[in-house]
Amino acid sequence: MTARYHLPGLFEFYEFYKVFLPLYREHPEYFYDWCRIESIYGAPADCLWGGGRAGFGEDRAEDVIALMNEYEISPRLTFSNSLLTEKDLEDRHCQRLCSLFEKSKVQSGIIIYSDLLLDFLQKNYSNFYFVSSTTKVLTRFDDFKKELDRKDFSYVVIDFRLNHAVSNLRLLSQAERDQVEFLCNECCSLACRDRKQCYEAVSRKNLGLASEDFRCTSPSGKYGYRFSLAMESPAFIGIDQIQKTYLPLGFSNFKIEGRSLGSAILLEFILYYMTKPEYQLKVREEIYLDSMLDLF
Repeated sequence: MTARYHLPGLFEFYEFYKVFLPLYREHPEYFYDWCRIESIYGAPADCLWGGGRAGFGEDRAEDVIALMNEYEISPRLTFSNSLLTEKDLEDRHCQRLCSLFEKSKVQSGIIIYSDLLLDFLQKNYSNFYFVSSTTKVLTRFDDFKKELDRKDFSYVVIDFRLNHAVSNLRLLSQAERDQVEFLCNECCSLACRDRKQCYEAVSRKNLGLASEDFRCTSPSGKYGYRFSLAMESPAFIGIDQIQKTYLPLGFSNFKIEGRSLGSAILLEFILYYMTKPEYQLKVREEIYLDSMLDLF
């Protein structure tokens, strides 16, 4: 089976992908042949329905769609705001995004939390597939299984704390395994109890509602995101596990987080998850590295 990656930064890293995707196409020998880019997800900075991360992504929707069509990659809109009301559904900017992305040559997806929004989109836009968002924080496997059983979703992003619940995952049918999407590189502590509140704080920010800034109380929160810490997490899914455990079990969808990070760390994700070690320096040189670069 082929590992299908769902990468971050549809709007947020548009300029990066304009440089990287031609390299990805022109030099397939640089990259593992057992994986491919299936989708890229994100939302504009001023998107009312947005969730998960806020305040990132400035590029024009028309340009984003054209880039995804050129490289035959599915664009996904991150509409995972958890606090939407009926009035919020009237937002013209988000409706315009839906009208544009619905016409993409490569079918677009929507990552979603709100059943209210889901019902609205299903009634008004017929050409999307839907992804159940990890922002629902379904930490019990039975609740995750119920989400899989819903006919609304083509994919369900499993909570990272269930990534290695292999005994339960083995009980799923192949059709269900095709729906499961694993969040591979989450840095958040498994012991965190504030994750849902963190996502709700972002939803309030996107809606322009007054609220205090969310402060992470996790011991590792003071460091921000570090890929090295994510790799040390018991929930981390590395390339060896993808090849030796998940693909043989019939799971093929793997999500990489990072919309609110910098393009430099996105490149590190791509180097680790997709690039053969002997070509990683070549990719760095093509993207940004030259002999005159100073770090300080």
